[in-house]
Amino acid sequence: MSGFDAILFDFDGVLIDSEPLHCACWAAALAPLGVKLEWDIYRARYMGVDDRDMLCHIAAGANPPLDWEMLWARYPVKKELFQREMQRPQFVPGLSALLDELHPDYKLAVVSSSARLEIEPPLVLGNLRGYFGALIAGEDVEHLKPAPDPYLLAARLLSAQKPLVVEDSPAGITSGRAAGFEVLAVSSASSMAAALLDRLSGRSTTA
Repeated sequence: MSGFDAILFDFDGVLIDSEPLHCACWAAALAPLGVKLEWDIYRARYMGVDDRDMLCHIAAGANPPLDWEMLWARYPVKKELFQREMQRPQFVPGLSALLDELHPDYKLAVVSSSARLEIEPPLVLGNLRGYFGALIAGEDVEHLKPAPDPYLLAARLLSAQKPLVVEDSPAGITSGRAAGFEVLAVSSASSMAAALLDRLSGRSTTA
C-alpha cells in the first residue's frame, strides 16, 4: 500500500499536454499589441503561473513598459482561441485506464490555476469528469499556485488526510509542498502514468 488516500492532479502538462497550446493562444492574442511570446520563455517562466501575474511580468519587461490591463483585455480572445482548440482534447493515451485503476482506491481531484471553463469542458468531452471528486480552478481560491491554497482546498473537499500531488511546473511543485503534501514531479504528461504507478508501488520516491 502507498499510504496515500488521494491523488491531486495538476491539469496542464500532467493530464494533457496543453501548455504549448496555452502559449500559442496567448501569443496570437497579444501579437496585435506588439508582444512576442515564445515557447522557450513561456516554458521557463510562466508554466503554472496565474495569467495575470504572467501579463504583469510581460508588461513590466516591455520596452517601453506597457499597461498590463491592456494585455489582460486580450484574455477573451485567448480564451476563445483555446476553447476552440480544446473541442477535441488530446489527453495522454491510456488516461482512462489509469483513472479506472486508481478510482477504487484513491480519491481524485484536478487542481489547476486555469479557469474552470478551460479545464472542465475538456474533461467532460473526454468522459473523464466523473472520476474526480473535486475540481479546483483559478477562480476558486484567493491565492493561486505557488501558494498552498488550491491544494489545501482540494484536500479539504475530498476529506483527504494524506494526498499525493502530481505536478510538472515549479509553481505547482512549490504549492503542493507548501500545503504539506508529498509531490511527484513529472517531466511531461506522456511520462506521468508510469511515474505515478512507480511511486504508488514504492518503486520510486517523491520530489
